[in-house]
Amino acid sequence: MLAPGTQAPEFELHSTPDQKLKLNDLRGKKIVLAFYPADWSPVCSDQMALYNEMHKMFSKHNAQVIGVSVDSKWCHLAFSGDRKFHFPLLADFEPKGAISKLYDVYDEKEGESQRALYVIDENGIIRWSYLSPKGMNPGADGILNALEELDKSK
Repeated sequence: MLAPGTQAPEFELHSTPDQKLKLNDLRGKKIVLAFYPADWSPVCSDQMALYNEMHKMFSKHNAQVIGVSVDSKWCHLAFSGDRKFHFPLLADFEPKGAISKLYDVYDEKEGESQRALYVIDENGIIRWSYLSPKGMNPGADGILNALEELDKSK
């Protein structure tokens, strides 16, 4: 994974079938970048549902969650719509896993993103990261701790 203190690599990915989101579009906000293996899988579904429930708490820290997987923009549209997510899911679809590779969280053997978290500050600097064991939901405690530490350092 990329080390804390590193400038988060810029990217642009589809957030809907006809819209793209650039990381730089979110400057001035903290970003919780949540890489995950696949839409619809049980652990991923639980993880993204938890982050959806935590939306207001993350917002209190001026933080925006962004989910990233190698699934297509159409798969994300169906998954997000079904689960009523309040945050974007980005399609790291083509070239497959390019952004996951850029953030050093691509699983070549499985052909998908690993379950990894980054907290990025308002200036685009990575301040915290975590790689979850396979099949484990990393929860939100580490994210909240990282956001609280960032708020204290101001």
